[in-house]
Amino acid sequence: MAFPERFLDELVARNEITDVVKGYVNLTKRSGSNLFGLCPFHSEKTPSFSVSPDKQIYHCFGCGKGGGVISFIMEIENLSFPDAVHFLARRVNMEVPDDKDDRELRSKRERLLSLNREAARFFHENLSKPQCRAVTEYIAGRGITASSVKTFGLGAAPDSWGALCDEMERRGYTKTELLDAGLAARSSKGNIYDFFRNRLIFPLIDVRGNVVGFSGRRITNDENERKFIHTKETILFNKSRFLFGLNLAKKTKLGRIILVEGNVDVITLRQAGFDNAIASLGTSLTEEQARLISNYTREVVIAYDSDKAGVAATERAIGHLERLGVAIKVLKVPGNKDPDEFIRNHGPGAFAALLNSMGNHIEYRLSLIEAKYDLTDDAGKVAYLKETAEMLSTVSSPVAREIYGNRVAEKLRISPEAMQTEIKRVISRRVKEQKRKLERETRPVNIIQPKTYKIRYENPVSAAAEEGIIRLLLLGDPSLLREVGELTKEDFTSEFLGRVFEHIKNRYEEHKTVSLAAMSADFTADEVSYITLLMQKPASAATAEKAMRDYIGVIRTEQLKKKEDLLAISRKYREIKGLEDKDV
Repeated sequence: MAFPERFLDELVARNEITDVVKGYVNLTKRSGSNLFGLCPFHSEKTPSFSVSPDKQIYHCFGCGKGGGVISFIMEIENLSFPDAVHFLARRVNMEVPDDKDDRELRSKRERLLSLNREAARFFHENLSKPQCRAVTEYIAGRGITASSVKTFGLGAAPDSWGALCDEMERRGYTKTELLDAGLAARSSKGNIYDFFRNRLIFPLIDVRGNVVGFSGRRITNDENERKFIHTKETILFNKSRFLFGLNLAKKTKLGRIILVEGNVDVITLRQAGFDNAIASLGTSLTEEQARLISNYTREVVIAYDSDKAGVAATERAIGHLERLGVAIKVLKVPGNKDPDEFIRNHGPGAFAALLNSMGNHIEYRLSLIEAKYDLTDDAGKVAYLKETAEMLSTVSSPVAREIYGNRVAEKLRISPEAMQTEIKRVISRRVKEQKRKLERETRPVNIIQPKTYKIRYENPVSAAAEEGIIRLLLLGDPSLLREVGELTKEDFTSEFLGRVFEHIKNRYEEHKTVSLAAMSADFTADEVSYITLLMQKPASAATAEKAMRDYIGVIRTEQLKKKEDLLAISRKYREIKGLEDKDV
């Protein structure tokens, strides 16, 4: 979307990047003028996320993401360029200039949010209607109170193919909007019908309080129907980035968050006094959801079901959360019950006692490994030792490795030294594997290739010079264009670098500023991240003119080499075909 240059410049100036980033990242370390913290875009334990107040950019040396303040908000809030601009404008009370395309997109989002609010009211009002008595009976049977029904905005979808659609159309919404919101579906014959029918409805409310979608729970015993269905992915809703109940749990004073599988578990826990429960809509925790959780707490209790699927989901959740440096505990509910059933049978006090007696994720994983082997058998003991050593080798704390390694040694009746030797052997093997990988990546032919971006260089020598030209132009001195001469994007061996060059050249020629804010509108997030990486490399304005001439010389030399290579190939071909010195 096109925004006036002066507006974007003022927007970026008012939204100082350090202040904005601190709302999402704890910048605890300083190196020179840069601030560092744990990256919000990937899992890590050592801070590699850098913010430069001088350059007003961010860059992660781990995952490679980078850019300016607008691209940061685009990434962290999952927003489009215009939505990120509006987000930052609201933050500093700036009025956004009118733009037709942007106006249309914002209008569509607002219409769908309004439609979802109306649909939530419609579903909620249905609870008092006779045709939805089965849903209200189900709610009562699950022990859900009237207060919880109101807090979570629960509702009922009638057993009808068109009740919602008809009512929403009566209120002024179109069939297209119903489809775009995921409230309606289209049959193979082209007919529009209600997506949610004869179900208990849970509005899906994001951390800003917007209804972005819905979950529908089956209330019959018909195994041919899915137990839960959710709104499809829309411009408002992405299941892998949403957590049910987080809008409420983020306010908890209990100091940790309980991660459960089901929506009803969240409601039951809240009724029992545990206002810190959230659910991942019945799916395994994603990396995006783990990062979202880490924005609100540093300790998570995983309380998934104890069946095979629940154990697998717990393992994956541990992996995502551990990499973010979040303290993890695992709650094992007796009798393979879920938290909802346990609390209804034994009460909140018994559940609180479970929380107080639970072990951490290391103890939980050791217990899972132990259950796989017969420790009265020598072969079982060896297999158990090897798997526990593999697991403990991934634990970052040497103290924890020793403590839990000694527990395993005691269980196997071997010396602690033997166990620690096995753990060190596994660590040593992993270090050697990482070293070999590093050696492969740092071979001369690979040094210049971008590693975490969808960009590859066919001619690394020319591309290095092309990068240098862009780096110099990003210094902000339009006079350097004189040194460029007749160089065009077609002279660049990298199509991507050619586009960046043309973008910068055109903006200078149009007397516009060159900024990451403007680039965020014209390039992908990966491309902006790589441009940011180029800005991180040193470039001196004092020697810029000579460096520019040198870079252009390299590009021209590589072009000549290519021509000479083509001529040599042509001569060789003529020689093979017996055409040498003949007129063809």
